[in-house]
Amino acid sequence: MKTAEQGGQNVASDMSSRMSIPEIANRLSVGRLAVYTMLEQGLLPGVRVGRRWIVTRYAYETWEKTCGTRAGAGLPTKPEVMVLN
Repeated sequence: MKTAEQGGQNVASDMSSRMSIPEIANRLSVGRLAVYTMLEQGLLPGVRVGRRWIVTRYAYETWEKTCGTRAGAGLPTKPEVMVLN
């Protein structure tokens, strides 16, 4: 594992902190093209660098735990019961 010195801290360039497109596709049981489409639509957390997509394991696993919902996303919540005075 290679490390770089940055600001007095060791920064690891460990590939296990990133996920590959085939790995994501396998975990979602979809094809690679579906993963690329989800990334382009902003449904999956990722950063595009040139022609490549970078998805960190932490961001993906956080997304996976929340079933892909973002804060404030989804259907507007309505009260189930309306109280009349």
